[in-house]
Formats: sequence, C-alpha cells, structure tokens
Amino acid sequence: MPASPEPVQVALEGAVATVTIARAEQANSLTTAAKDALLAALEAVANDRSIRAVVLTGTGRAFCAGQDLAEHAESLASDPGHAFDTVGRHYGPIVQSLTTMPKPVIAAINGTCAGAGIGFALACDLRIAAAGVKFAPAFTGIGLTADSGLSATLPRAVGWSRAMGLLLLGTVIEADEAERIGLVHQVVPAEELSDHVAALARRLAAGPTQAYVALKEALWYSASAQLEQVLRLEGELQARLASTADHQGAVQAFLEKRRPDFTGT
Repeated sequence: MPASPEPVQVALEGAVATVTIARAEQANSLTTAAKDALLAALEAVANDRSIRAVVLTGTGRAFCAGQDLAEHAESLASDPGHAFDTVGRHYGPIVQSLTTMPKPVIAAINGTCAGAGIGFALACDLRIAAAGVKFAPAFTGIGLTADSGLSATLPRAVGWSRAMGLLLLGTVIEADEAERIGLVHQVVPAEELSDHVAALARRLAAGPTQAYVALKEALWYSASAQLEQVLRLEGELQARLASTADHQGAVQAFLEKRRPDFTGT
C-alpha cells in the first residue's frame, strides 16, 4: 500500500521557502498530523538563516478550510474534555510562529479560506488572493467562537464593527470585497497568482531582512501598547539596526548614488 503523501510540503527556491498545505482532496482542512507538520515546517524555515522570505499557500481549490471536522467529531465522541486541546497545542503556536517569523511571510491565497485558514492568513505579513476566492469565518455556524488569533487580527484588519458583524453572521466574503475592506492586500487573476507572489517574495528576500523583522515587531507591539511605549521600542529597534551591514551599506550607497545591495545582515 503506497504511503500517504505529506500533508505539508516545503519547497526552496533561492532564499524563498514555500510552505504548502497539501490535502487538496480535503480542501486543505487540518488534521492533527497536518497541524503538527505545519508547525514543524514553520519552525524549520524560521530557524534557517538562508531563508529570507516565506510563502504560505495551499493546493487545489482551497488555501485552508480550517479544522478537519471529521477528525474533530471523533475527538468529541471519544474524549470531549480534550477535544479543544489543539487550540493551545497547534493553532496558537502556528499563528505565533507566523507573526514572529524573523523574515517576511506572504499568504498566497489560492482558494477557499475558512475558519482557522483566515486566522493563518491574517498572521502573515502580506496577503495576496486569487480572483474568485471566498472567505468564510465559519466559527459561529458550528457553535464556536473564533480562534487562531482572529479575535485580535480581524478587527485590526477590517475594523471592530465590521469584524463583529462578519464573525457573528458568518458572512462569506468575495475576494474583491476582501480587498476593499482590507482583509487582503491585493487580488490578482488566479492564473497569475503564483508568478506574482514569487516575484514579490524574491523582492522581499533581497531586502533588508533585519529591518523587516524590526518593523514586524514594532507593528505587533503597537497594537496593544501606549504611544510612549511604542516610541521607546522604535528607538531601541533603530539603535539595533544602526550596526547592521544592510543599514550602513545602504547609507553609503545613497551617498554614492547607487542602489544598495542588501544581504540580510
């Protein structure tokens, strides 16, 4: 009997890693095995200094449909007291890994994005969606509240009032509307998504990686901090970046009227 394909695949091209949820026949829904594999893949690319940009995507007709409900039903039947341990064991750490990734992360949203899939997308730094994609915040439809960071990230992306409405009503959002309200950064024709994201990832991978990391840290921190604290952190981060080769080289390049060559150091 042939071995089951890996639920998550990692491909490297230059300094770009593409992490793909590969359960196309199940709309890239998340079993325990898939969540374990996704978390391990994200931790591996985070720790690889040769990787300077990451793409998260799915295969087939979906980006990620959220929790595999067949497996969840089995958990509820066999051990209901621990059926939601996965939130702390998987969903939280996956989102934390994406938001703290020491390099930029792009969500290439190739198809349906539902439940935790939206949470994963919002934990990425940029979101590029294929035309025709639908977003379904499906939690209340199965009697649940939001997880995967959505309680924090969705209001920050689209505003508190709109986020409350989307989550309460489980409203399905078309790609163009998602772009209009700020859920995604850009919508491109489906046939152009792969090339568009690849070019964007290469651009980021050739950029000042440590500056990107500091920017991510500052923006996430600012979401819950007072202005005085944000100003203090900005000063600390700028001081940290002052000694980087990328900053010093870019200043010299400016003086010499040439383009800087960023190495991520």
